[in-house]
Amino acid sequence: MTITLKANQRKNLKQSVTRELRTEGNVPGVVYGKDKDPINVSVNSIELLKTVRDEGKNAIISLDVDGGSTVNVMLHEYQIDPVKDELIHADFYIVNMSQEMDVEVPVRLEGEAVGSKEGGVVQQPLHDLGVRAKPADIPEEITLDISELNIGDSIMVSDLKDSRKYEITEDENTTIVSVTPPEEMPEEPDTDNADAEPEVIGEKKTGEDSDK
Repeated sequence: MTITLKANQRKNLKQSVTRELRTEGNVPGVVYGKDKDPINVSVNSIELLKTVRDEGKNAIISLDVDGGSTVNVMLHEYQIDPVKDELIHADFYIVNMSQEMDVEVPVRLEGEAVGSKEGGVVQQPLHDLGVRAKPADIPEEITLDISELNIGDSIMVSDLKDSRKYEITEDENTTIVSVTPPEEMPEEPDTDNADAEPEVIGEKKTGEDSDK
């Protein structure tokens, strides 16, 4: 599904103008692609964040640039102000809808593992899967049902089947999720003699001859 997002060209790149754009709720950005001249734009910050939140980071965005043609892009990179926690810049990459591309797709676990009910610990060392597909066929996420996993079980890349629409590019020996045995509790120290008074070296015992 392609989402339309309006963008305005930026011709004045002065810092004062850029700050004003951000104050008005817009985020400056750049549109670029192979054999394409970069275009400086600005988009509504809230609309961009909503698109990424609702459609995922690999969403295809139909960017409607004023004074120019509409282009299909993906949000390639973005910058967040660490102090204000606000979006301050975005890079859009022009995609060829008929050409495959490599992307990272998030993995979502579904269900409660049998092993976790028995005290096992669910561990997910791989949170994103490398996928190769045409832009329109890139999944928003890949869901794994872990409800039948017992302690000691795992799901590896080799356990997944490539969809007819995309190819998984990760090493097939990579573990995605596993259920490990519960951690053993450390043994408590023996406290039976904790209250006994320690023997003092050199102390004379009762009844010993003081001349010895």
